[in-house]
Amino acid sequence: MKRHKSAEKEARKNVRHNVANREARSRLKTAVRNVLDSKDNAKAAETLKTAYSVIDKSVKTGIIHANKAANNKTRLTKFVSKLAKST
Repeated sequence: MKRHKSAEKEARKNVRHNVANREARSRLKTAVRNVLDSKDNAKAAETLKTAYSVIDKSVKTGIIHANKAANNKTRLTKFVSKLAKST
């Protein structure tokens, strides 16, 4: 058990932050997966736009590093452009 009030408060905050971070990581993974699961070009372009937004928000809140975000955005853009060329 925590013995100090500040330590008890920090433990409560950690639980809340853990839940929020888990939700944010899940939202990010889902957005990326939606782009990769797209079969037609129009849907892929639309989901790419929302994925960009989610990725940028994840960087802003500190969920992922800026370089990882750039790598994800590049990978998704390549996927969508390859999909557009194939159709």
